[in-house]
Amino acid sequence: MGLPSDPRACYLQCLVAVEGSYLKSLHLADAFAEAVSRGPDRPFLVSGARRLSYAQTDREARALAASLRDLGIGAGHRIATVLPNCPEAIITLLAAARLGAVIVPVNPALAYHELQYQLRHAGVPLAVSVTTWEGRDYLEWFEDLTEEMPELRHVVAVGGDDDVWYEDRVVGWQTLVSGDPPEVRVPSDPGASLAILYTSGTAGKPKGVCLTHRGLVGNAVETAETLGVVAGDIALLAVPHFTVFGTSVILGAIAAGATLVLQGSFQAGAAVRLMAQERVTLCHGVPTMFALLLREKDFTHEMLPALRTGIIAGSPVAPDLVRQVRPVCNVEIAYGLTETGPTVTMTRLGDPHALRQGSVGRPLEGVELRIVDLGEGTLHGTEAVGELAVRSPAVMTGYDRMPVETRRVFSEDGFFMTGDLALLDADGFVRIVGRRKETIIRGGFNVHPREVEDVLRAHPAISDVCVIGVAHDVLGEMICACVVPVEGAAVRSEDVIAFARDGMADYKVPDLVRFVDGFPLNASGKVQRRELARSVVPLQPAS
Repeated sequence: MGLPSDPRACYLQCLVAVEGSYLKSLHLADAFAEAVSRGPDRPFLVSGARRLSYAQTDREARALAASLRDLGIGAGHRIATVLPNCPEAIITLLAAARLGAVIVPVNPALAYHELQYQLRHAGVPLAVSVTTWEGRDYLEWFEDLTEEMPELRHVVAVGGDDDVWYEDRVVGWQTLVSGDPPEVRVPSDPGASLAILYTSGTAGKPKGVCLTHRGLVGNAVETAETLGVVAGDIALLAVPHFTVFGTSVILGAIAAGATLVLQGSFQAGAAVRLMAQERVTLCHGVPTMFALLLREKDFTHEMLPALRTGIIAGSPVAPDLVRQVRPVCNVEIAYGLTETGPTVTMTRLGDPHALRQGSVGRPLEGVELRIVDLGEGTLHGTEAVGELAVRSPAVMTGYDRMPVETRRVFSEDGFFMTGDLALLDADGFVRIVGRRKETIIRGGFNVHPREVEDVLRAHPAISDVCVIGVAHDVLGEMICACVVPVEGAAVRSEDVIAFARDGMADYKVPDLVRFVDGFPLNASGKVQRRELARSVVPLQPAS
């Protein structure tokens, strides 16, 4: 597969206007200016004791943009943010948009060499970083990084004492956002890059996904409108801002003129208390987050009467989890990837009950889908499993500095090949079956882990399950079910095997059952299956 000679040709051809949009422009700087003009005194960011209105945030973003310009940062330059969920991360995003710069959000939990890889790969001349986080001294790290990376000219320190002397290449945040800011704006180009977001890296090195203003803002607007977000809404931002999910929540709130309540990093008990205190109406998260919330005794409608809805996405969503969450927070299931910017499909409030619980919904406006045969690359009809291909204005323009990899994941006519196995029904509802690379081939039969997991999650003693393939000299691969049992439950391997036999074909029944306390997760809350597989010892089969 390859791209057309002009990689943006197909992308531009499939652009559509977002009907009913809150916005006149799909450039972030314009979108935020519109939000400020509609309600300058409305609260925008709540972070602990800090409360910033739209106008106050705008003033700091304008001041930061002017200061960054004075440091030599302009259109096309990359700005890294090494920050937890905090106002400075969002203010830097807005300042970058004003300058025409590209934001590169980085997970502050990365190890030193992982951080170095992403900063070097992106070629950033400036990084905005927390000074300390989770016991780490980032100024010490950056002292070494600036020596090893001469292209990294400046570091903006967030959270330190600005009275403390810094070396020439390190400047305190408050120094840059104080004073009366001059006006700094480059001409708005919605087709320009807004962000480079690194994939979670579950397989191989993380790749930098290039996403435009038009793609990210337009998709966030459509997602927010489909969910019914309005100016009076108060959204909890506990999803990391450095993920595409978190970025979409931020942009959707801006488009609607809503308020964001920031949690530095997700802790279920603290999140419940925060939602009660701030009367949060929207709660977004990955399935793991909602599963942890359900364990909190105060995660109830009585304690959280303002909580209305939200999005659950980022990894497979078990129907039983949704059933338990919806009496408290009437969430919608969404599907998307970093490369798709992100939302591809989403359930709606009026969907049939079974489909609203057991599918990932229907495509958003302007999104084209098709199901492709794995072997021949031909198109499948409805009700057949194949690889899901997506074309929309939100799909990435490519992987940064990886033209070969970019060509590999696009069809000739501009469809992004997701790597996900899916089924599309006649009414446009999509069910995700699993990942193409995760397919287990057991004795010549293809087994999709998601199918087995969905059956096993219905067992009353199973809290969660992840199915992986384990090499076998006869079968090719054996099926291994890694099970997290319900706390206090007594469940044996043979019980799991017997339960599986009642609900699926014999060739899909697990050969092995391993009981674990939990799964290794990446920053997006997705199970790292390769890491899990390395930790599973293929002992004598359980059947």
